[in-house]
Amino acid sequence: MKKFAITALSVVLAISLSACGKKEAAAPAAPATGAAGAAKEVTLKVGASSVPHAEILKFVQPKLKEQGVNLEIKEFTDYVQPNVQVFEKQLDANYFQHTPYLDQFNKDKNMNLVKVAGVHIEPFGAYSQKIKKVDELKDGATVAIPNDPSNGGRALALLEKNNLIKLKDGVGIKGTVKDIVENKKNLKIKELEAAMLPRALGEVDLALINTNYAIEAKLSPMKDALFIEDKNSPYVNILVARPDNKDSEAMQKLVKALTSPDVKKFIEDKYQGAIVPAF
Repeated sequence: MKKFAITALSVVLAISLSACGKKEAAAPAAPATGAAGAAKEVTLKVGASSVPHAEILKFVQPKLKEQGVNLEIKEFTDYVQPNVQVFEKQLDANYFQHTPYLDQFNKDKNMNLVKVAGVHIEPFGAYSQKIKKVDELKDGATVAIPNDPSNGGRALALLEKNNLIKLKDGVGIKGTVKDIVENKKNLKIKELEAAMLPRALGEVDLALINTNYAIEAKLSPMKDALFIEDKNSPYVNILVARPDNKDSEAMQKLVKALTSPDVKKFIEDKYQGAIVPAF
């Protein structure tokens, strides 16, 4: 009897252990919690100038949300921090600049940020609160331009195109104040931070202002500018990222959204020629 009892107990234990083993083996196959098959939402942090860049990003936000991309937009009033924060991985991308500015920034700061896609062009214009047409610009007048190399060179090239100065042959958009070889009106060129130019309008005779800052200041490039670049300007505003994330799925979804027919129509309808789609 004692031998029989031990044998029976062994059988019971073997069955019990076998059952436990089957449960443990089946555990990994249990379904995940939450919505079945739902992809995890990805957050994409993008820095932008308020107008028009952040407005365009806000337009595509709902569409990206439907595709599993949570687009976080951080607005900036300067042209330095958006690049610094992308490089330092505080942001995934930015949208505020053109390629000449990015190239110069990378060179000056020893960074390697890259263009992901071109979105729009902002024709650069000249504004004044003191004169109604460029012929009224007096001898010795003060003209304000951006103090960063790429936009400063762009402003000088536009002044040359409108016969106000002459630059050294061959400098093109890379010209500086030192490259002015002819200045018949003895214009005083004042270099200021780009974001400050609209505020300086009352203190200078003429200011050459980036369109995003002009729009923020309630200036209409097509109505208020004394002269302006045409739509063939090479200064396409671009989406910028790092080499390590430029090809990510979320980034490519953003590119597709920003270069969609819906965005093209949005730009054309909202900005009425002040902003021109580049795709």
